[in-house]
Amino acid sequence: MVVNKSNAVKSVSFADLNRIFKLKTRNWNSGRDILLVVRDPASSAMKLPLRKLNISAADIKDLIASSRAHSDALAVMVVQSDEVLVKAVATNPGAIGLVDVYSITSAISVLRIDGKLPLEPGYALHGN
Repeated sequence: MVVNKSNAVKSVSFADLNRIFKLKTRNWNSGRDILLVVRDPASSAMKLPLRKLNISAADIKDLIASSRAHSDALAVMVVQSDEVLVKAVATNPGAIGLVDVYSITSAISVLRIDGKLPLEPGYALHGN
């Protein structure tokens, strides 16, 4: 999980991450709107994270449709590649995104989940 460099949040709990993905949490502690940036929910890149978060691709698609129906704020952005995802997170101060660890650049900040970074044992989104 990555966020915009200006975001003061450096760690989230797995439960908080789940609430963000289900659009139950829509604002950072600072009050800034959260923009969830994801790859196509049906893509292979999203299978494991959605399974870990106990969310189906259909659930995400429903949330996207709901987000678009409420034009007051864009809550979910679907992108076609990790490169585009990194750029979207880097240019949107409230953005959070799920990106392959090998696509991480200095333009974004990596979030700890339950205190763990992506390459540490016990990281919540590792495959099993």
